[in-house]
Amino acid sequence: MNKKVVAFVCVHNSCRSIMAEGFAKALGSDVFDVYSAGTEEYPAPKPMALEVMEDADIDMSHASSKLLTDIPSELDILITMGCGVECPYVPTKHREDWGLDDPSGGPKEGFEHTRDLIRDKVVELIDRVKQGEL
Repeated sequence: MNKKVVAFVCVHNSCRSIMAEGFAKALGSDVFDVYSAGTEEYPAPKPMALEVMEDADIDMSHASSKLLTDIPSELDILITMGCGVECPYVPTKHREDWGLDDPSGGPKEGFEHTRDLIRDKVVELIDRVKQGEL
């Protein structure tokens, strides 16, 4: 099976999309070439997002905030994270929005909850690809 090119996109690429990238790389490297990006420039991933990913044994030392111009221009799967913004047009075969609240500025428990939701959604996405649904 050819790997699917997947990108997780949000406004700043500093929290939810970074977490999704981490899980997809760790759990789905056999089915995905994984990217994440933001629609607006941001200096770096949120430290709490990286911390809760490390707590889940996902190495995020590679993580950096990126823009749409930093990822492939053609994708198989585009996942938006529920940012309340319209992404610029990105050619893709499949697009969906996960509608996740941004935990930024809240307690660690909010980041952990969002992390766990993202992990579940990434696992489901991997299963859907393996089943040939995407």
